[in-house]
Amino acid sequence: MRTKYDSPMNLLKALAAVSSMTLLSRILGFVRDALIARVFGAGLLTDAFFVAFKIPNLLRRLFAEGAFSQAFVPILAEYKNRKGHDATQTLVNQVGTALTLVLVAVALLGIVGAPWIAYVSAPGFQSEPEKFALTVTLLRITFPYIIFISLVALAAGILNTHSKFSVPAFAPVLLNVSMIAAALWLAPWFDPPILALGWGVALGGVLQLAWMLPHLVKIGMLPRPTRHFNDPGVRRILKLMAPATLGVSVAQISLLINTVFASFLVTGSVSWLYYADRLMEFPAGMLGVALGTILLPSLAKHYADDNPADYSKLLDWGLRLTLLLALPASAALAVLAVPLIATLFHYGAFEAHDVFMTQRALVAYSLGLVGLILVKVLAPGFYARQNIRTPVKVAIFTLIATQLMNLAFIGPLGHAGLALAIGLGACLNAGLLLHLLKKHRIYQPQPGWVRYFMRVLLAVILMATMLFYAMGDAQWWLDARFFDRMVRLSLLVGGGIALYFAALGLMGFRPRQFARRAAE
Repeated sequence: MRTKYDSPMNLLKALAAVSSMTLLSRILGFVRDALIARVFGAGLLTDAFFVAFKIPNLLRRLFAEGAFSQAFVPILAEYKNRKGHDATQTLVNQVGTALTLVLVAVALLGIVGAPWIAYVSAPGFQSEPEKFALTVTLLRITFPYIIFISLVALAAGILNTHSKFSVPAFAPVLLNVSMIAAALWLAPWFDPPILALGWGVALGGVLQLAWMLPHLVKIGMLPRPTRHFNDPGVRRILKLMAPATLGVSVAQISLLINTVFASFLVTGSVSWLYYADRLMEFPAGMLGVALGTILLPSLAKHYADDNPADYSKLLDWGLRLTLLLALPASAALAVLAVPLIATLFHYGAFEAHDVFMTQRALVAYSLGLVGLILVKVLAPGFYARQNIRTPVKVAIFTLIATQLMNLAFIGPLGHAGLALAIGLGACLNAGLLLHLLKKHRIYQPQPGWVRYFMRVLLAVILMATMLFYAMGDAQWWLDARFFDRMVRLSLLVGGGIALYFAALGLMGFRPRQFARRAAE
């Protein structure tokens, strides 16, 4: 059922819009992390903050962007397509009210139980009372963030279903702006100064929600409080959410367990993993999150319309784009690890040793980047069909396999072994999801995949070879001034992108081949 609020658009343009907003957010995120590295380095203060920030961030990914969004968007799309605006508004009202009540209770429990949460998430901190106490304090400051950011996820699901992709994609920019302001201007007023970052996180959540509300009003979908929770759609969402919590968030659970392992390693290990993860999240967010965001509503619409052929073709489109963009990103992260880390973080208290320790983690992470992004594309293939059981089984198996790899790798490789386990686990997850989608005939590959893969691989090899020889000696990156590093890194990145797409163009790739409209 079409309404005045519908606005079908080209999915490639939607991807570009979401990715550009994500790019802005990631750039500001790197400015934020560079400031944190410069001011606080990689030690007791940052270890405590990153653990404290990771917990509400994990809950956001588990319950908001993860399980909630994957359960909510398919049913919302079904209501919008089949039942019309009024029924959809009723569903939004009831879901919004129920979610708010649950979030307030979770935040209160988090504040009260902060010492226990700190102990479970970083038991190694117990041997350092100052670090443990600081982690507890930061947890209590940042935990209310889960309320605001989860409501932002609710608003994002509504807006994305109405093809308003750019508005939610811009919201994370406000979190980074808030944290940058806290690091620059609020830190001197706190003792210890790292507490300012905790308050910056809380303020960032408020700003993101305030940004979303006018746009919900514009499309006529602002949630209103209600005392009724009798819509069957609410029960269906709750039924889907419980298993989806694990199914879509296995990588985040693995990252949390990695923090537990890292807390027993030398001081700085948590921070090295964090900085490497931030670099890996740059392409993962721009590609994986963006693709998953734009694919889920259209897949849900194809499923609601009982159109399996277009459903399969849309998945194929997503997989081809993933390979086209994620494979060169993975190679570039591995080859340019030292230039990237030195340019962004090697200032003030962040020493050369920190650069090389972070490099080890980043190279290990990069091996799994393609798998990590593929999961963001393949998981919606199940969740858009409201199929929870299959990806949950895959997630449980992957989680167990990842922890076994942690035990195997942490001895010889230290913190880099933890990153390697995450990457290989993501590849395993993606491989199993792809196999099951094909086995159940949900996805049938379009012709020409072998030739397509070989052309992309050749272009990636050419790009990686050029970057390797052009980047020069690692010591130069450690000694050079910021401006010189930035100019040279920009030339390397720009040259790599130009060479990669020039090679693809010579082999017959054209942007129009990837144009595809959203499901109407």
